[in-house]
Amino acid sequence: MEIRTRFAPSPTGYMHIGNLRTALYEYLIAKSQGGKFILRIEDTDQERLVVGATDIIYNTLKVTGLNHDEGPDVGGAFGPYVQSERMGMYMDYAKELVAKGEAYYCFCTKERLESLKESNAEGAAFAKYDRHCYHLEKEEVEAKLAAKEPFVIRQKMPDEGTTTFQDVVYGEITVENKELDDQILMKADGFPTYNFANVVDDHLMEITHVVRGSEYLSSTPKYSLLYQAFGWEAPVYVHLPAVMRDAQHKLSKRHGDKSFEDLVREGYLVEAIVNYIALLGWSPSDNTEIFTLKELEEKFDIAGLSKSPSIFDIKKLTWMNGEYMKAMEFEKFYSLAEPKLNEALGETQLDCKKIAVLLQKRLETLNDIPALVAFFKELPTYGTELYTHKKMKTDDAIALTSLKAVIPVLEGLTEWNETTIHDSLIALVGEMGIKNGQLLWPVRTALSGEPTSPGGAIELADILGKEEAMRRLQKGIELLSK
Repeated sequence: MEIRTRFAPSPTGYMHIGNLRTALYEYLIAKSQGGKFILRIEDTDQERLVVGATDIIYNTLKVTGLNHDEGPDVGGAFGPYVQSERMGMYMDYAKELVAKGEAYYCFCTKERLESLKESNAEGAAFAKYDRHCYHLEKEEVEAKLAAKEPFVIRQKMPDEGTTTFQDVVYGEITVENKELDDQILMKADGFPTYNFANVVDDHLMEITHVVRGSEYLSSTPKYSLLYQAFGWEAPVYVHLPAVMRDAQHKLSKRHGDKSFEDLVREGYLVEAIVNYIALLGWSPSDNTEIFTLKELEEKFDIAGLSKSPSIFDIKKLTWMNGEYMKAMEFEKFYSLAEPKLNEALGETQLDCKKIAVLLQKRLETLNDIPALVAFFKELPTYGTELYTHKKMKTDDAIALTSLKAVIPVLEGLTEWNETTIHDSLIALVGEMGIKNGQLLWPVRTALSGEPTSPGGAIELADILGKEEAMRRLQKGIELLSK
């Protein structure tokens, strides 16, 4: 049997982390077993649709490499892959259940349903519909339909017994049927409910594994009863625990938690985000943490899914992001860093590739670049305290002496590159009988005006060029001489 999973988002906004994790696991369940990954757009909740949200879904799957085998944009044998384009079939399937006695027409008005809430002894929303319309005579139902009275179609739940289903993550779950409400299958506007359309579409598209959040566990008995009512085989259920901001709170955009797009805008690499999200609820058989998507396809085992909620740790993601950048081929890293360098430095004669070499091993996110390289464009205002460094054994007096000695040496260079700068400065250290740091720290400080910098004195002097380097060294002498 071919494994077929589906990612079935509703186009109601941004791609949150939990949603992307669901897509990733569905993709990996299919690809790890040579199966198919399908995209289906569930747009039956027309009131919640957001313009542009479908494009976000397409773009996210594309940039993350979660390429779907079937979907609205690529086609397939089981289309259409947008629920609103499948509208003709849902009513027919609902009427089939009515004919079987597994569902019934409900003509209750909004006012009557509201009155049920008011008559509830606790003053709270009623737990179950009272089946008023279930008891209507057939002739009365037909008369109401002929009169075009608005209706919904409700699923008739069993009155007795239990419903049991098996979940890959949570094991066997049993519920009392008397606790189940007669859920609506078809709404008054003619659109199917999310729960009903899901079951019909998953069956018709031959979906073998349904992956979704654990919040849907309570709805799954109703899904299982629908499959039984139709006489269809139920899929394998895989319910995922929540992704949490902390031990008490789920991730939420309302509370400022990041979406996938937010993280990309903040300088996180797509590959690192996908890698990190894969570990939010799944553990490999060994202690490996860094995976390419291809390696995840090969390593993923559904048995490694956990039922414990996962906490989204931005510090862990940031660490992983830095590891990705360190290991990246330089040309790929530079293609990502170049826009940020151009943003920070504007039109410049500086060699941005040389700057990128200094940055690659130091960055945590791409958005760190502007602050780290701003001094190349303009020397910041700084104080003499930067010249004092206990480990380098420098203070203001040593720094001033070193900078004064450096000026004529570097002025005399006819070739300006890392080799000539290095050789001349190290030779000067020997002549002065001091430690390397007592010369190089003051030079680095004068060239950057920062307490730390990507690269040391020699690299910075080379990148800045002779004229600018000499100007900054002279400024350092002026500052120390005051």
